[in-house]
Amino acid sequence: MNSIVYAMGAGAGQGGGGGFSAIVPLLLMFAIFYFLLIRPQQKKAKEHREMISNLKKGDRVVTSGGIHGRITSLDEGTVTVEIADKVKVKILRGNISVINQSTEQSVAKSKS
Repeated sequence: MNSIVYAMGAGAGQGGGGGFSAIVPLLLMFAIFYFLLIRPQQKKAKEHREMISNLKKGDRVVTSGGIHGRITSLDEGTVTVEIADKVKVKILRGNISVINQSTEQSVAKSKS
């Protein structure tokens, strides 16, 4: 009976350096989360901010709600989008999710 108890307790006393070996997996998990989740999300947010700052009149856009339209005017925080003939909607700049193409590009492509 003593040999079983002694064998079970033998591993408990060998903890020299256990503090460092416990931190290594946590650091490894943080590095994996950073490169797989945090960094790509920050990169995508930066690209979206750049796209919003480069909006111009005549761009064809899609809103985050799925509405397609053409930009008719720009303010500091809002964009007026024409979604049909004589139907204009004012939305926040941050709700623009995609720029399809500007009218100038479509005209240039149709001429070539």
